[in-house]
Amino acid sequence: MIIATAGHVDHGKTLLVKALTGTDTDRLPEEKKRGLTIDLGFAYLPLEDGPTIGFVDVPGHERFIRNMLCGVSGIDFVLFIVAADDGPMPQTEEHLQILDLLGVTDGALAITKIDRVAPDRPFEAAEDFEVLAAGTGLENIPFFPVSAMTGEGIDDLKAHLLEKATGWRPRPATGNFRLPVDRSFTITGAGLVATGTAFSGECRLEDTLRVLPGDIETRLRGLHAQNAENEAGHAGQRLALNLTGPDVSRELIKRGCWVVSGDVPPPMPKFDARLQVLTTERRPLAHWTPVHVHLGAGETTGRVALLDAERIEPGGDALVQIVLDEPLGALHGDRFIIRDQSARRTIGGGSVIDIYPPRRGRAKPERLAFLKAMAAPDHGEALAGLLKIADSGLPLGNFVTCRNLTTSEAGTLFGATEFHRVQAEHGAFGFSKKSWDELRRVILETLKDWHAKNPDHIGPNEDRLLALSGLRLPKGVSAALAAEMASSGEIVRQGTAVRLPSHQPAFKGKDAALWQRIEPYLEQQGLKPPSIHEVAAEMNLKAADVERLMVRAGRTGLVQRISKTRFLTPVALSDLAKLAETVAAEHPEKALDVKAFRDKSEIGRNMTIEVLEYFDKIKFTRRKGEAREILKPADQAVGAGPGA
Repeated sequence: MIIATAGHVDHGKTLLVKALTGTDTDRLPEEKKRGLTIDLGFAYLPLEDGPTIGFVDVPGHERFIRNMLCGVSGIDFVLFIVAADDGPMPQTEEHLQILDLLGVTDGALAITKIDRVAPDRPFEAAEDFEVLAAGTGLENIPFFPVSAMTGEGIDDLKAHLLEKATGWRPRPATGNFRLPVDRSFTITGAGLVATGTAFSGECRLEDTLRVLPGDIETRLRGLHAQNAENEAGHAGQRLALNLTGPDVSRELIKRGCWVVSGDVPPPMPKFDARLQVLTTERRPLAHWTPVHVHLGAGETTGRVALLDAERIEPGGDALVQIVLDEPLGALHGDRFIIRDQSARRTIGGGSVIDIYPPRRGRAKPERLAFLKAMAAPDHGEALAGLLKIADSGLPLGNFVTCRNLTTSEAGTLFGATEFHRVQAEHGAFGFSKKSWDELRRVILETLKDWHAKNPDHIGPNEDRLLALSGLRLPKGVSAALAAEMASSGEIVRQGTAVRLPSHQPAFKGKDAALWQRIEPYLEQQGLKPPSIHEVAAEMNLKAADVERLMVRAGRTGLVQRISKTRFLTPVALSDLAKLAETVAAEHPEKALDVKAFRDKSEIGRNMTIEVLEYFDKIKFTRRKGEAREILKPADQAVGAGPGA
């Protein structure tokens, strides 16, 4: 269990921690000289047959609120300290507001310096605190009158803390490991040590970890958990990590950095969140207000963009986008605090919802609906809600990363949720069954309308069909949709065109008679069709007449134009594409070698170049140095022939 102190300057926080643990947390020379806590201090109280309590002693002076905020991130319990002679003071109230915004709901109140006051004064101070705490998560915490000088009440307070720790349920070590660094230092013979309270996951000796920003790869050479040497550390513990690696240095790894594992993303320049404004604010929070933002052990300046309100009244909340001047590490559920531009007053705080806001349309209704669904604390509830509204697909990779799910956790979640998964060009997308069926219906209706308007054409290509349908799908999803519909027989791919199975365009009249002469000749040529001029000479026709016929044949899907003078039948085109797949598969680097394809197909150098350039054009292949790579299966690239 991690306990943080809180309260006004000179109310006896450090002295009380020393009375409880025997440790003086003021470690800096300036702190000793001034008798004032400036930075974070740490102490530990081990239980005889249980876990160790970790204390984070935070500064009480208003000038060091930034250090206080760094210390209270990730704590479990707060020990509020109020001096009996003073009673609650300004920083008492501000610390209380901050802890309430951070979601801390468990704690105890220590009324200190009771040796200096009349017997009834500690109770008056406690009542004053209760008035301040009314309506917060800490309004009903028990209070203990104590004197660190005489020892009065210390045993009762310590017994209460030990009882709390004995029954404390540790946080689940789920998600990838994340630790915000609140302190780093070097030890002779060991190297750099970074400390902090782990937000999530677990780490073990010899694990490979990363430090963000900078994506510095490190090895975990040593580990202390709750001030004791250990082989593993997990969420909710104070950890000291001995990190080693070629790029490890105190200049690069410092307060505000994150030590992480897995696919935790780099710090983000903005995030969407729900923001609560304090009731003590004198005026509403306006759009684009400049603020200081504190999250984890990091801080930066930025602005608040309001999404679903024109302003936030004191005590109110709203969806916002926090636009940062410097990126901060953030994931779904992380708590943050905002203070005014001069960093003298706490304005409010909130919880991160999404770290992948769109470039445009941040306040559109569909985006607001997304944020409300994404805000659900339960992963399964959020996934189900998002799938219902994500008509164009839910980016599953972003969902997994933002909610800090490990590969195993994501697999379990997806396995327990019914949805349609599509692997697109830039990752997987999820669709509800209703959304996926609606996409199929729209495609079929669009194709039906197109055939009615163009009865003598085979059909549009996939890109044209998608544009006509009005669907806005991520790149690659349309191809997956068309592939599934072709596999089920709902549509037919013919060359690069798409048609309904019932649609069979054909020539009529003179064109039909002429095609009956040309088609057998083309089929006889196999993989090496003749040019327009060669067909014209064979049929004793004008080249211009042959070209016009072949262009019309292309519209009906009977041939596909691959160059200025050459057309391929769908069967020949499909055979050449499959041959290209075979040649690439036989290459050591799975590359389509031009010479190997020419030799295997026996179509000659010039036609090889024409065919491969056509394959590049329809994005079946892509040039890679002197060779090519296959981008998609041949059946998806060129489809099947007539009658398929």
